[in-house]
Amino acid sequence: MVAVRRLVIDVLKPHEPELVDFAERLARTDGVEALSTSLVETDREVQNVKITFEGKALDVERIEAAVEQQGGSVHSIDEVACGEYVVEDRPTPQD
Repeated sequence: MVAVRRLVIDVLKPHEPELVDFAERLARTDGVEALSTSLVETDREVQNVKITFEGKALDVERIEAAVEQQGGSVHSIDEVACGEYVVEDRPTPQD
């Protein structure tokens, strides 16, 4: 199996825990070496956040379970990078 090195997910989370606490807890998930998150939208009941995970071999199921343990739910998987290294997006003639 090829290792997942980057995972970008769209998450719906309650207002509590706050975003910093939410991110710190997710960053402790086995295999996660780095994490960044940004608030996309907020309403009365939930916040929509984009979370980017990086590591040498991310366990997608473990990450989804960690999100759910914090009261969130994965709305979509928006990007996955696999292989020996992460290929960064570059402009192409079609862009």
